[in-house]
Formats: sequence, structure tokens, C-alpha cells
Amino acid sequence: MTDKLLELYQQTRRQSEVFCEPLCAEDFGLQAEPFTSPPKWHLAHTTWFFETFLLKPYLGGYQSPEPRYEVLFNSYYNGIGAQHPRHQRGLLSRPTVAQVMEYRQSVDNAILELLRKSQPAEEEISRRLRLGIEHERQHQELFFTDLKYSLAVNPLAPAYLEDGGRPAASVPPLGWHDFTGGLSETGFAGEGFCFDNELPRHKTYLQAFSFASRLVTNGEYQAFIDDGGYRRPEFWLADGWTTVCERGWQAPHYWSDREGECLEFSLYGLRSRLDEEPVCHVSGYEADAYARWAGARLPTEQEWELVACTEPGPSGGLENGYLHPSPADQRGGIQQLYGNCWQWTQSAYSPYPGFSPSADAIGEYNGKFMSNQWVLRGGSCVSTADHVRPSYRNFFYPPDRWQFSGIRLAKSL
Repeated sequence: MTDKLLELYQQTRRQSEVFCEPLCAEDFGLQAEPFTSPPKWHLAHTTWFFETFLLKPYLGGYQSPEPRYEVLFNSYYNGIGAQHPRHQRGLLSRPTVAQVMEYRQSVDNAILELLRKSQPAEEEISRRLRLGIEHERQHQELFFTDLKYSLAVNPLAPAYLEDGGRPAASVPPLGWHDFTGGLSETGFAGEGFCFDNELPRHKTYLQAFSFASRLVTNGEYQAFIDDGGYRRPEFWLADGWTTVCERGWQAPHYWSDREGECLEFSLYGLRSRLDEEPVCHVSGYEADAYARWAGARLPTEQEWELVACTEPGPSGGLENGYLHPSPADQRGGIQQLYGNCWQWTQSAYSPYPGFSPSADAIGEYNGKFMSNQWVLRGGSCVSTADHVRPSYRNFFYPPDRWQFSGIRLAKSL
């Protein structure tokens, strides 16, 4: 067990708690919809993960401080056992926030005890510890997206943080970069961590394509709306058009207009919507419809990864300290691959050739969700930069809008 891995564990655990510091007691139980989870639940569930997959199988004599947490904070691991109903997580006034923090500290102490001991399964323990760290980082992002959704339903439009200003905006015109295609390799390669859904690395043949230089902006998306985009079924996939009609969509989530002012809810509260910022909180259906209207398409995940492998690695995101997508700048080249919005692709989330999940309960992490979802690539303004990479595959259902999801265009050549 390396000191670096232990340090990463401690940093990640502390960071989750730091993110909670701006909250008041009432915020910890917010759950506006079944697909969101309260901050308190995220803190407890990530702790449950380390307890379930590390302490119980590998620390001899370990006893949970509260055995009932096994059900209460199990998300979807059927191999472990029953789960508390997802839509009722916000009803859990007990355990209290203080008790959850005590649970976290208890598990952290037990993890340190486990790591101090010589273990015959040290390699597997290290693998699971790193998986738990990356799992907690995923929940740090969900902490922000779930909290934002729940705060936004409050008519008072409360802010998570005070608005400290916005980046300067001087967005270049949308440009295009051509790629010849051919035989390409997709999937994780090299040393270090990856999730199992990034493997195995395999060959893919790509036709020549063109890739947009930056993300679609609010102003560009407004032009789609002004042209009747939400009223014209010719731009929409059949399921997308049905969703638009059923849900009454007329704009991205968090957009509103008041007395002629264009507004957008953010983690800094309700504020003016800037044309130069990337459009965000759009569904896969909206991204696809916009692309058709613009005479383009969404990239495939293989195209996106090929481009990303030719560009500098991940940067920005949470490290920037700005919890909102930032405009592109005038430096040229391909921008905004990371650290702003997850980018919808047209690729269905499915296993790579030769994919095989682990046989135990931890194998439920990714594999069982490979149905009816779309792949998103890149990372957002609330992703940790060293959590993402060119091969990272995020996935959501195409109607989902509560993530920081935006639009990158592509064209066939």
C-alpha cells in the first residue's frame, strides 16, 4: 500500500466534508426528485462503500457501528442485499448529520487499521481502495448536481455560494477540425486507474469526420429556440419528441425569463444568462435535436476519444474553483474538452467487445446499467480533473437534464 494512495484517500474524504461547509442543517436532507439524493445520504453511502467492500471482507473482527446502515445506505447492490427505497432517502431525518459524520470517522479509523496490517490480499485491497476513492469523487459531483436541482425548486432561489464574479467572455466563432478516420483504438491504455467499462481496449474503424472547436453556447442555443426548435418535430428523435410534448420543455433546465431579463439558476443563485457561456443542463434528446437543426450531429464516443487523445489532458473542473461552465477564449484549437460540461455522444452505453464484469457484488458497479443509456464524455465544472481521462465513459438516460451536460457538434466528411 503506497503512502500516495493513502493520502489520496484522506484528501478525498476530507474534500467531501469541505463541500458541505456552506450548507445549513436543513440542506442536508433535500431530495427534490427520486433521481436525486440528499447531501447527507451521499456522505453516508460513500462511507458504506468502503465499509462493505473493504472492511467487512478484509478486516478481521470488524463490526459496523450500526448494522442497519447496510440496508439504509446500499444504493443498488442486489448482491449485498435489500436497499432503502431510493425515493425516500430525503425522509431519513435519522441518522443525524452528526451521526453520519461519526460514521465516516469510524470507518476512516478502521480503514487506517486495515492498511497498517500486512495483508495477503494487499493488491486487491489497494484496487478496491482506489475504486472507493473514485466512487466518492463521482458522488462529489452528484452532490453538486443533486443539490443544485433541489435548491432550484425553492421559490427563494437560494445560492450554495455567493457569486464571486464570472470569467471574461470573448468567444471565437465555431470552427471545425478534420480527422481522417481509419483504424483507431478505443479504451483505456497504460498504467493507473480506470473503471471496468473502459476496458478492454479494442480496435474501431472510423470514417473521416469533423469535430467542433468548442461547445455550443447559450446564444447559439437561443437561436434554435427562436427558430421554433421545440415546436418542430422534424429535428427530434421519436422518443425525444414524445418527451418534449409530455414534459412541456421549451428551454434547457434552469432557464427562465422575468420581465424581459434572461435568467439562469446556478449554484450561485439566480442570475443573468450570458450568451457566451456553454449551454448546459440539456438532455441527450435536446442535444441531438440542436445538432440536426445546425446541420451537424453529435460525435460518437470513439470519435470524441480519438480527438481527446491528440489534445492536452484534463484540466479545470473543481480545481478552477468556479462551479459553472466557462466561455471559450480566443486561443484557438479545440477547447472545452474537459472542465465545463459533459458532452453527449450519439453512442449507446454498451459493453466493449470482450467486457466481463467482476463476478461478485462489486461487479454491479457499471455492467448492469449497459442498457437504454447514452455515453457522455469529458467532465464538467464539478468534476475533479484527475478523475477523468480520454477513455472515461459517463452515462445517463437521454431525457436526463440535471447533470452539467452540454453539446459538442460533429460532422461526417
